[in-house]
Amino acid sequence: MLVKAAEVQIQAGNASDALSLGKKALEESQAGSDSALASLNLLGQISLELGEFDAARTYFLKACAIDENGTKDEEVGGGPEKFLCLAQLSEEGGKDSVSWYEKGASALKIQIQTLEDLRKRSDEQEILLDELKKKHAMTLCAVVELYMTDLSWEEDAEQRCEMLVTEATMVAPDYAETWQTLANVRISQQRIDDAKAALLRSMELWKDLVTEDPSVPDFPSRVALSRLLMEVDLEQEALEVLERLVGEDDHSVEVWYLGGWGLYVMGEKQRIENPKAEEDWKASWLSSRTWLNQSQHLFAQQDYEDDRLGEHTRELLTAIAQELGDAPSGEEDNEENWEDDGDSDDAMEE
Repeated sequence: MLVKAAEVQIQAGNASDALSLGKKALEESQAGSDSALASLNLLGQISLELGEFDAARTYFLKACAIDENGTKDEEVGGGPEKFLCLAQLSEEGGKDSVSWYEKGASALKIQIQTLEDLRKRSDEQEILLDELKKKHAMTLCAVVELYMTDLSWEEDAEQRCEMLVTEATMVAPDYAETWQTLANVRISQQRIDDAKAALLRSMELWKDLVTEDPSVPDFPSRVALSRLLMEVDLEQEALEVLERLVGEDDHSVEVWYLGGWGLYVMGEKQRIENPKAEEDWKASWLSSRTWLNQSQHLFAQQDYEDDRLGEHTRELLTAIAQELGDAPSGEEDNEENWEDDGDSDDAMEE
């Protein structure tokens, strides 16, 4: 009952009250029991919400001692979630994180297999199966990212990436992030055509869906997608993603910057390919200046911390000014008003 009461407090946004109830529930539980597991798992989640990461790690580790393989029912704190949290909370990172992710993946496989073995599944079970497969794929992709960064020096890093990302695309072929991760691997291998194909497949899965659809990747994932698209010279597709992102949140310094950079690159290519068609590349650079000026305005307003982004923005604006002259004062004034007016449509159409 105390665990349920704590869960109610969490849902109401009262994390501190939930923490007190969770601790009381743990005190009243028998060591190693299901009720202790439920309390420990809940306390870990509450601690995460409060930003108390050391405490969260301690609670989850104690929960793992009771449910070593994640085979207990999730109603009592079983399942893979604690392993996945420990992977992200690991102080060592690298191989330690991988080991926790692997435990989480194993627990997810058991849950998936249990549902797949059912002769007949309800609609709710079908939805749950799909969610578990996506979570499994997401876990595999997280391990890929580790082997591409912290563990890139490992002798078998590329082989592991290949194996894991292949499994992810097979487990959840309709999950956009798996194809995005595959593209990242292909870029690292200099297989650019394959990377392009993976990125376009990723986009196809959600580009015609409304933002609220669960199949649409979250905002940061789509920002990362736009960067990958630009990396493989798919600037037009990157701009499609960025224009949609601006429509959702016109306060993102990075999105305005990436849009400006993409338009600058497009203009540069147009000038090289057809120097006589001045109107085309100049139009792209005028639009680029619009996006970059808005990024610069928000950069100053938000006291943004990415100095390299700010420096590159200034470099691009200087290069544009050398060819097109400085922006008219009225144009810059209008740009400074967009953020206040909440109207980004003009910026995208210029």
